[in-house]
Amino acid sequence: MTNFSRQTGSFGKLQQWVTSTPDRALDKAYGAALKIRQIEVDHFGGQPISENYGSYSRNAYRLLQKDLTKYLGVIKRQMTAFKASSAVFSVNDIGLDTPLPGDVPVNQLTGPAIFFSKLQLVDETLERYQQPSAFPASALALNQQTRPPTGLAKSETGSITAEDTANEALSSRSSVLPRSILRTVDRIKQDLDPDAETEVVRNFRMSKTQTTVAITFVLQLVIVPLLAQYLSKNLIVRPIVSQIRSETQAEVFLNSEMEEEALEELQQYEERLRFQVLLGKTPEIGEQDIENRVKQKALLIEEEFRDRSADAVNNVFADAIAVITFSLILTKCKQQVATLKAFIDEIVYGLSDSAKAFLIILFTDVFVGFHSPHGWEVLLEGFASHLGLPANRNFIFLFIATFPVILDTVFKYWIFRYLNQISPSAVATYKNMNE
Repeated sequence: MTNFSRQTGSFGKLQQWVTSTPDRALDKAYGAALKIRQIEVDHFGGQPISENYGSYSRNAYRLLQKDLTKYLGVIKRQMTAFKASSAVFSVNDIGLDTPLPGDVPVNQLTGPAIFFSKLQLVDETLERYQQPSAFPASALALNQQTRPPTGLAKSETGSITAEDTANEALSSRSSVLPRSILRTVDRIKQDLDPDAETEVVRNFRMSKTQTTVAITFVLQLVIVPLLAQYLSKNLIVRPIVSQIRSETQAEVFLNSEMEEEALEELQQYEERLRFQVLLGKTPEIGEQDIENRVKQKALLIEEEFRDRSADAVNNVFADAIAVITFSLILTKCKQQVATLKAFIDEIVYGLSDSAKAFLIILFTDVFVGFHSPHGWEVLLEGFASHLGLPANRNFIFLFIATFPVILDTVFKYWIFRYLNQISPSAVATYKNMNE
C-alpha cells in the first residue's frame, strides 16, 4: 500500500504539473514582457526600444536590441505553449463581469483579473514590436471586449492613438526632408531635454562597458592561447615526446636542411680554428688536437640539433592545442565576438577619410605591395623552421605568386562593394593618395 500510495502521489504531482502548463507558460511570457518594459522605462523613457527614442552609441543599442530579441523569443515560445496547452487544459473560470486592473486597485485584483493583466501586457508587448500574436482567439476576443485600449499601440477598436499619429507624421516628414536635417532636429530636442545630462552619462557608461569588454576579450584571445601553448608544451608534450624519442632512438635531424646547417657550422668551426692557428692567435697545436676539438664540437652540435628537432615536434602539438583553444574561445564567446566586431567597426568607420586612406595604403603595401614577397618569404621560412619542416622553395614561390593576388582582389572588392557605399569620400581620398 505504501508503494501504491507513493506511485499515486507521484502521478498526481505529474498530472498537476501538466495541467498547470498554461499558467506556467503565461507566467514566463509575462516575466519576459516585464523585463522589456523595464528596459523601456530605464533607457528609453517608456518609449519602444528603438534608435529613434535614445541617444546611445551603436554598441550600446546593439546590446539592448539583443536583449529585446531574446525576451521576445521567450514570449513567442511560451505563448505558443500557452495556446497549445490551453486548448486541452482549462486555465481559469473567467467571466465577462470580471473586474480588470484598470477598474480596481492592484491590491484588490482577483485571480481572473491578474490573468487578464498578464495577458494584456504580453499582447501589448508583441503588438508594440509587431510580433505575431500567439494568444487563443477566444481570449483575445474576450480581452478586446472588456479591456480599454492603451496608448502604447493602436486601439482594438481601430482608432489611432496620439503616438501613432506622431510616428506617421515623422514617416511622412522623412519622405520630404533629408534625414540629416531630421537628425539635427532630434539632436536639438535631445539637448533641450532636461534629462539629457542623465542620458549622456548613461550613454557614456554603456560605451565604457563596451570598450572594456572588447579590450578584455582581445587580451583573452591573445593571452589564453599563448598560455595554453606554453603550459601544454612544457608540462604535457615535452615529457611525452622526450620519452618516445629516447626509447625509439629517433633521428637527430628531422630534414636534410637541418643536417646541411649542422655540417656547415662544423666546417666553419674547423676552418676558423685552422685560420687562427695560421695567424698565431692560437698556440701551435697538432693535427690530432685539431681533430679532437672538431670531434667535441660535432658532439655539441649533435646535441643542439637533437634538442631543436625535439622542440620542433613539441611545437607541432602545442600549436595545435593553442589553435583548438582559440577556436573554442570564439565558439563559446559569441556575444563577446559580436561586441568586439562592433567595437572595431565603430573605430574603423569613425576614422577620418585621410586616416582610412592611410591605413588602406599601409595594409596593401605591406601584404600585397611590390616589396611584400620578401616579407612573405621570411614569414613562411620562419614558420617552417618553427615546425621543423623543410623550407620548400617551390611551395614558397607558388604561395607568393597566388595568395597576395587573391588577397588584393578580395581587398579591392571590399573597397568597391562596402567602403564605396559607406564612405565614398574615403575612397576618393584613397585614390588621390595612391596616385
